[in-house]
Amino acid sequence: MAENKPSGAVASGAMAANAARPGVLSLNIRERPALYAAFMPFLRGGGIFIPTARQYQLGEEVFMLLSLMDDPNRIAVQGKVVWVTPEGVQGNRTQGIGVQFTQDDTGAAARAAIEKILGEKLASVHPTHTM
Repeated sequence: MAENKPSGAVASGAMAANAARPGVLSLNIRERPALYAAFMPFLRGGGIFIPTARQYQLGEEVFMLLSLMDDPNRIAVQGKVVWVTPEGVQGNRTQGIGVQFTQDDTGAAARAAIEKILGEKLASVHPTHTM
């Protein structure tokens, strides 16, 4: 099951893009089906869907701490909001955001860790949070 805990905010209340600090999200995924549903392999560099009721704007930067399966190490990765599923959307989709990993070593490491866990399940045709 996925769990998120937003714990970051804007530096001084102003939402100016240049003055805002990236939000911090903690995502704990303990089951492969939940990880499969959250992973966004179709994004360049990969990404992940994070269930949240907090409002985010497309292009907003976020910092994530990912805990995957039984691994005690958290993966720290930055990304950009590229998908927003609003509350009450058609088809009973989970409200939240899709975050594209940064195009650097940390983003590549996050994608590689997720792909290693999912293995053959990546070829599945089961629906996800975004597709």
